[in-house]
Amino acid sequence: MRIGVLMGGRSLERDISLRSGRRVSRALQALGHDVVEFDVDENLVPNLKRAGLDLAYIALHGKFGEDGTVQELLEILGIPYTGPGVFSSALGFNKALSKEVFIRNGIPTPPFFVLSEATFEEMGALAALATAGQKLGYPLVVKPVAQGSALGVRVVDNEVALPEAVRSALHYDDRVLLEKFVPGTEVAVSILGNRELEALPVVEIVPHSGFFDFESRYTLGATDYYCPARLPEETAERVVEAAIKAHRSLECQNLSRVDIIVDREGVPMVLELNISPGMTESSLLPLAAEAAGLSFKRLVERLVDLALEKYT
Repeated sequence: MRIGVLMGGRSLERDISLRSGRRVSRALQALGHDVVEFDVDENLVPNLKRAGLDLAYIALHGKFGEDGTVQELLEILGIPYTGPGVFSSALGFNKALSKEVFIRNGIPTPPFFVLSEATFEEMGALAALATAGQKLGYPLVVKPVAQGSALGVRVVDNEVALPEAVRSALHYDDRVLLEKFVPGTEVAVSILGNRELEALPVVEIVPHSGFFDFESRYTLGATDYYCPARLPEETAERVVEAAIKAHRSLECQNLSRVDIIVDREGVPMVLELNISPGMTESSLLPLAAEAAGLSFKRLVERLVDLALEKYT
């Protein structure tokens, strides 16, 4: 089968995407596929039209790769692709909208407020920051609404630090999400499947310092991972149930990775859903697959099969 691996691009996660894409490409070649690598640029569409692909494997992370943009292009070109579709991608990448969907489906998620750059420039929203902080309580988390890999995310301990954290987040997106900080155990659940869903073993994430930021994610040795997570059996079942509900609420297909914080009472609080999880040596999806007895090559094969199943 002729498979195009889409990677790189111009998002802030370009380097991680290249690592994911090259690793996937090697696995596909080992499986006997004819692989074409695409470092996504302004020539993507003409290059795709000439390539004669049977399938596109999306190894893009961040804007344009996870927000439904490239998925829409592939739909127009009639090229099957891995991962969720346009609707699920657009919702999943938008943390504010996805959290609204979670709430409407009875899925616990930390309380939050959203402010746009326009409200600061045209409506004096800076004067509302202190009130938002008081309502959520400190510490709180400031993050761009549409960005990945914890880029632009800060944990704020007091009202004085809040405006600068908001300004920093607005460098990454024109909307910022203020979210109640929930102390507890951070975990991730990877979901595979279309009609029938399989939850891979829960991964527990323990950064050596601070929180699970960009450096902690992609620096080898900066974070300890436990798979399966060190959770009571009943709590682990609730975590998996919440992840599957989040996956279904956004109508995902093929795969997703759901990030969850388990609070001190054992309640799983869904933070966000990722539709194109990393596939690097330190990424959570391959780690969970390995714990389930699925090698990286077989994981990639499974994702290809699921993508083709979506079109049958």
